[in-house]
Amino acid sequence: MRNTWDFYSTQRIVFGIGAIQQLDSILKSFKAKNILLITDPGIKQAGIVDRVLALLKRSNYETVVYDKVVPEPPVESAVDCYEFAKSSMKIDVIIGLGGGSSIDMAKIVALLETHGGHPLDYYGGENQVPGPIAPLIAIPTTAGTGSEVTSVAVLTDVENNLKVGISDNYLRPIVALLDPELTVGLPAYVTACSGIDALSHAIESYTAKSYSYIQAEGNLLFQGSIPISDVLSYRAIELIVKNLALSVHQGTNLEARSNMLLGSLLAGMAFSNAGTAVAHALAYPIGGLIKSPHGEVTGLLLPYVMEFNAVVETEKMIKISEAFGLNIKGLSKKEAALTASKAVLNLLKEIGLPTRLSEIGVKEENIPEIVEKTLKIDRLVRNNPRMPTERGLEELLRKAF
Repeated sequence: MRNTWDFYSTQRIVFGIGAIQQLDSILKSFKAKNILLITDPGIKQAGIVDRVLALLKRSNYETVVYDKVVPEPPVESAVDCYEFAKSSMKIDVIIGLGGGSSIDMAKIVALLETHGGHPLDYYGGENQVPGPIAPLIAIPTTAGTGSEVTSVAVLTDVENNLKVGISDNYLRPIVALLDPELTVGLPAYVTACSGIDALSHAIESYTAKSYSYIQAEGNLLFQGSIPISDVLSYRAIELIVKNLALSVHQGTNLEARSNMLLGSLLAGMAFSNAGTAVAHALAYPIGGLIKSPHGEVTGLLLPYVMEFNAVVETEKMIKISEAFGLNIKGLSKKEAALTASKAVLNLLKEIGLPTRLSEIGVKEENIPEIVEKTLKIDRLVRNNPRMPTERGLEELLRKAF
């Protein structure tokens, strides 16, 4: 039994409409002159890169831009980005601008800038980063991954058809700069995928096994449910369930966008301490097999994992049902707990996302391979409130098929 827990977060969080205007004062606190901006073509096309560059040019920063980040970035693309950074100039501060992929890429480059090597040198367990990384400012343009405050960077190992995560508290950006106005132009599908990912973070960290009963030794990054993460994740659930559909169907609704960005932030703070569980563990090998966005995969799996876990995490599932505003009077505790998974399934339909693995290209013959790879992802599997077994996960996936 574990008797103590820790809580880590990003050093500074700046949040609010127009917060991007504080970028100059933030950079001055680092005495920075040379900036590397890492982003993706979509953010450039949307005009957000030009908006940020205008702020930087106003104060005469020397800025180089890497704008080739792709969704679910392959490991080798991180190497390419690092080589680009090395060949540019001496970098004082790195800015990750965009969704989780751009911010994760910025984390990897900040890691390699300081400690060298190859991204996969740091994969294979928690706490593999030897020390602080280069100064990193994360500016999210989606409400989803929470990467601006998390300790994880995810890449795709194309050779082994697997998503790989590098996990270490040193990977947390020094500053998270969140401006809801930057998310207003996000397409409905991207809003839906990123938003359901944030809900997956919130629900899985909220229902994770208590830190006291995590069966692992040493200093754990993902330590199970702790009191602070419970408060953060439950508030994130409340915000997301009330605002996700509105954000998808009314993309210019700034209040809904602000609430979603806050929900994503709180979920990121929660899961980067408590950890996620089987929905994310299953999503890693599935993400290596198909081309669907990570959020779409985790969101699809979430209701089936919730149903699987409801038998042992009844009280928290009932609280999730209450967050959805469901009338559970007169229901048994078991029935009330199961309404939470049904509510998430309905939400997926409301925002136009798939609810079956067959819809996203997973084949039934893939199930044994998915289960085998999932059970090896110990840092997530150990967090699940119900012990996953080969048989149990196969049944879960066939229900989701």
